[in-house]
Amino acid sequence: MLRLHRNFIISACLALCAFIFLYAYMGTPKPLIRWKWMDIVGEGGTAMMAGLWLLLMLSSRPRGLLTRLFAFGLAAIMLGSWADCLDEFFVIPKEDIWAHLLESMLVFTGMLIVTAGMYYWREEQFALNEHLQKRERLFRDHRAFDRVTQLSNADYLRLQIKLEMDNHPGLPCALVLLDIDQFHLINRQYGQHEGDKVLLAVSHMLLLNLHNKDVLCRYAGDRFALVLHDRSLEEAQALAVHLCHMVRQMRYCAQEQTLEISMRHACTMADDVPDTLLSRLSRALESSAHASVEPPLPAGAL
Repeated sequence: MLRLHRNFIISACLALCAFIFLYAYMGTPKPLIRWKWMDIVGEGGTAMMAGLWLLLMLSSRPRGLLTRLFAFGLAAIMLGSWADCLDEFFVIPKEDIWAHLLESMLVFTGMLIVTAGMYYWREEQFALNEHLQKRERLFRDHRAFDRVTQLSNADYLRLQIKLEMDNHPGLPCALVLLDIDQFHLINRQYGQHEGDKVLLAVSHMLLLNLHNKDVLCRYAGDRFALVLHDRSLEEAQALAVHLCHMVRQMRYCAQEQTLEISMRHACTMADDVPDTLLSRLSRALESSAHASVEPPLPAGAL
């Protein structure tokens, strides 16, 4: 991961060296007897720790706004503390205020930038926690899991439909079936292992766009099912269109080729026994597949 930030790390190291030459050129070396070892350890140690935090952060994060904020903030704190430490080795004339500005403003600016980074990190954590809560709910509540996607399977789907109808007879409940277009071509061209990875990627995209109360299952093959508590047919239709749109925005890379993945959907209200509902939705999907005039799944480098 550090390779991604190699230029930034080199620049920070060059800045540390430049500070040494700057203080050596503009100041006068202090005799050893005037060195304050406690200040050197404290200020130099702060610079070293900020540099260590910078390397640890860069070694664990990809490029992005949050990474840049933490990187520039920690680098500024490191350089400000380094300038403060160099002040213990060189005497700078009092009329040269640049040294005081380096020592104070760099650290203060760095702390402001790190604070902004922590705000965006907080927002990122909220999004990740919400996703993990969805996954946790599945593992906590579901007994039967699909091996590939780790979603619950068709048996649990039927159970949820029945429970919704029995426990909430006065509330609407919608059912959505989603099917990946031309999925058999992926398995045929790239192999089942690559097809399983596509299913996993699609399941993650669907989960990220659902509420915690929505139940997502893998129904069969390349089909996913949604049980939507307290949703009308119009709301289910709008959500299904949104999910298909989000999946279409994905670009999945398989063997140096980029696949455009699309889905079709069918919706109904949960007003009958589960098997009848699922058969109704399956027939609707098959009818839409026969009526579709779209070409096979496109593949190629972007």
